Amino acid sequence: AMLKDTAHYYSRKASQWIFQDSCPDYMLKVEECLKTEKNRVSHYLHSSSETKLLEQVENELLVVYANQLLEKETGCRALLRDDKVDELSRMYRLFHNIPKGLEEVAKIFKEHVHSEGLMAIQMIEDATCNKALMTTFIELHNKYSAYTTGCFCNNAVLHKALKQAFESFCNQVVCGTSNADHLASYCDYILKKGGSEKISDEAIDESMDKIVKLLAYISDKDLFAEFSRKKLSRRLLFDRNVNDDHERLFLTKLKQQCGGQFTSKMEGMVTDLALAKENQNQFHEYLINNNAAIPGMDLTVNVLTTGFWPTYKTCDLRLPAEMVKCVQVFKEHYEAKTKHRKLTWIYSLGTCSINGKFDSKTIELVVGTYQGAVLLLFNDAQRLSYSDIKTQLNFEDDDLMRVLHSLSCSKYKILKKDPDSKFVSPNDYFEFNSKFTDKMRRIRIPLPVVDDRKKVIQDVDNDRRYSIDAALVRIMKGRKILGHQQLILECVEMLSNMFKPDVKVIKKRIEDLLARDYLERDAENPNLYKYVA
Repeated sequence: AMLKDTAHYYSRKASQWIFQDSCPDYMLKVEECLKTEKNRVSHYLHSSSETKLLEQVENELLVVYANQLLEKETGCRALLRDDKVDELSRMYRLFHNIPKGLEEVAKIFKEHVHSEGLMAIQMIEDATCNKALMTTFIELHNKYSAYTTGCFCNNAVLHKALKQAFESFCNQVVCGTSNADHLASYCDYILKKGGSEKISDEAIDESMDKIVKLLAYISDKDLFAEFSRKKLSRRLLFDRNVNDDHERLFLTKLKQQCGGQFTSKMEGMVTDLALAKENQNQFHEYLINNNAAIPGMDLTVNVLTTGFWPTYKTCDLRLPAEMVKCVQVFKEHYEAKTKHRKLTWIYSLGTCSINGKFDSKTIELVVGTYQGAVLLLFNDAQRLSYSDIKTQLNFEDDDLMRVLHSLSCSKYKILKKDPDSKFVSPNDYFEFNSKFTDKMRRIRIPLPVVDDRKKVIQDVDNDRRYSIDAALVRIMKGRKILGHQQLILECVEMLSNMFKPDVKVIKKRIEDLLARDYLERDAENPNLYKYVA
């Protein structure tokens, strides 16, 4: 009778409060009522009554009006929007005691975080804003992770809601570019800044932890790895401020998150460059001890292992005589040391310093090997046509146009172009611009960057086919006989830690394995596959 009376009393109270009070005020009253009933039990009743009595109070005040309370204008969304930490903590304390009480809170929490993420994406104007986007994502993650650990006491239901919210917007395409690419670019920015000592070691370490946490939500981790590998190669080969300790620390953090296979190539690149420095020292010793070996210019060569580094476009460049001699000297040294390795020269990655003797003064020009090869032709000729340069150096049109544009149409006009226009055509003529001058004694002339995103995505797609093939064979080798649907499910599960495989692609790969006799269909049931040993 007492429980019924208590329920009836609080039912009347709740029906009034739900319309009169804001969500925070209502929760304060609920907390006060629960406290009062606990005190009543301790003073007048047997302790065994407490659970049943409090269940009645919670049922009438919370269970009955849960949705109405949370969806009020001053409800859960408003508390999250206005950062009402104390009220959110109170909400968690009240709702985690009632059956499925946190499910609605988690649903609203997930929707709110998701909408905040979408808002951040809508603020981005173009693909170059990756720093602003990733910084916003990290700030959102810091904020709402603090809510889940603080206000929501590390509750698994709320953690799952946060994870699902971040996965939903972290895997969207922003300005035509995937967030795997945006995150790799942001990581590149942080490591470049750390190398030039514009960011402290502590700040670098903290940023790396945050990047790795964001990566956990991105499904295309293999795409992130490939973009990161591309950017790492540029840092290692072209950035003099690169900090090996930072690079190794970041790879260690990635390895802990994604496994050794994820970072093996990048770790190989960092080690490779350290070995390349040793090779360079040996080459210097060779030159000192061998008087016949005269390269004619200072030469630094990085010998890299093909398997670790991204693939680069090779060009059978016909080097000017000044460059041929030094390449030949290095080849003699290297082949005497290692007889079973073949050297492939990637001239597109090389740089050189050339002294330009202009009328006003001599200026040191820091250019790429392609640009340097073109400029050296003008030592022996005053005027050359586009076709002359192409024939003498054996260039492809795409590469030659980029090189000549950088030397005749951009900021530093080292060559004069006839006719004078902003674009290079195969009918143009070029001559050395002796009147060129600049206030600096040393200038760097960059080549226009080629956007290789499409190639990276294509390479990753090709690698995914091999990964799907390997996963299918591994599963079938263990199971021997398996149904079509079960095989697809197990394949998706096995690969989901690196990427989300497309079911259509998996079906194509199964057909390919059937054609290559790795699998065979069951004679009676075509949806059943057998492993062919």
